[in-house]
Amino acid sequence: MAQHPANTDIAAALAEAQEHYRARNPRSLAQYEEACDALPGGNTRSAIFVDPFPLTMVRGEGSRLWDADGHEYTDFLSEFTAGLFGHSHPAIRRALDQALDSGINFGAHGPAEARFARAIRDRFPAIELVRFTNSGTEANLMAVSAARAITGRDKILVFAGGYHGGVFYFRGTGSVINAPFEFLLGTYNDIEGTRALVEPHRDDLAAIMIEPMLGGSGCIPATKEFLDDLRALASETGAVLIFDEVMTSRLAPSGLQGVHGIRPDMTTLGKYVGGGMSFGAFGGSAAVMEWFDPRRQDGFQHAGTFNNNVLTMNAGYVGLTEVYTPERALTLNAFGDGLRERLNGIAAAKRLTMQFTGIGSMIGVHMTDLPIRSAADAAHGNSALLDLFYFDLLAHGIWMAKRGMMALSIALDEADADKLAGAVEEFAATRASLFKGTRS
Repeated sequence: MAQHPANTDIAAALAEAQEHYRARNPRSLAQYEEACDALPGGNTRSAIFVDPFPLTMVRGEGSRLWDADGHEYTDFLSEFTAGLFGHSHPAIRRALDQALDSGINFGAHGPAEARFARAIRDRFPAIELVRFTNSGTEANLMAVSAARAITGRDKILVFAGGYHGGVFYFRGTGSVINAPFEFLLGTYNDIEGTRALVEPHRDDLAAIMIEPMLGGSGCIPATKEFLDDLRALASETGAVLIFDEVMTSRLAPSGLQGVHGIRPDMTTLGKYVGGGMSFGAFGGSAAVMEWFDPRRQDGFQHAGTFNNNVLTMNAGYVGLTEVYTPERALTLNAFGDGLRERLNGIAAAKRLTMQFTGIGSMIGVHMTDLPIRSAADAAHGNSALLDLFYFDLLAHGIWMAKRGMMALSIALDEADADKLAGAVEEFAATRASLFKGTRS
């Protein structure tokens, strides 16, 4: 197939940007080559691999990161939402130091876990009882498994583009190592299509699991109408409605369920809620969660050596009650909405086929001007232009995910927003000609 001249130009520009990247980062390259000796592809987190090689970060402070070659970056990724507090927030550090001073591994109940659980319950009204895990993946695995056990059914409704952890991956073509459940794969924001998909399986539907905004697939919000209909569908069929708010709980004081006024049967949490430590949680109505009461003869088993580890219990409590208060959540997400509007204004002024999606402190970058309501819509974007955007912004000291994801931390300020906007303006000015012929 003949290649459009504009796309040829994009390929040449991308090759040049990658060559510049190689030349600037010899120590990261050496570190990567060393890592390949002990790790498959030098990697233990698929999402952070970058071709031709990933950068190695060696230090973080506040909103800044430094790589092995001494380059400084403003961190607009905040560890894929987990680093909401910035690097080494003093209150989080103090909580960790206090925990370390008292000992770490008790093999017993401790006071911190009950205190933290009450704080979560108070923050998220749909969570009447909660249990802790070590990751969002574990939390979703426990929630889905519980739904299957409670209902005696097998089918799980999920949505294309969804990411619920390492064994619940539904981006692109999915993953052959997903948990071996019977999934129904729906289209995000498609009410009629979802109901048609479910109709033959109504009596065998155990759970509906959804991110109220697709995170890893480009920060694509669900409409209130769609989420309302899923609540109705779950009630009609007797399925358990699970809101995966591992990422989106940061977007409002009580998450997107609070914004939309929808009460799921179960909610899963992770990332920043644990103070940025290894953490996950699943909770919900007492009727669901009481199945995990060890005093019940027929109760569900749920073990985990580090579920109540004192580092996370203390850091999470301080982070949720002292640092990321409801008022701070409103402030950060208003900041994010303003920044997104500003970035979209830059793209519109240059008439680029480019847009910034999301809600509040989560931002997705897309190289298309078509409406984006699903992962399939996002796939229309020009991936080579997105790669070029990534390398150009790295050269300007902006740290983000290569797939076009940003998540803001409370350490960022207006000067940081100006820096990002300036980098986007320069990209728009210097790369505008490459967008010709890419009109949607």
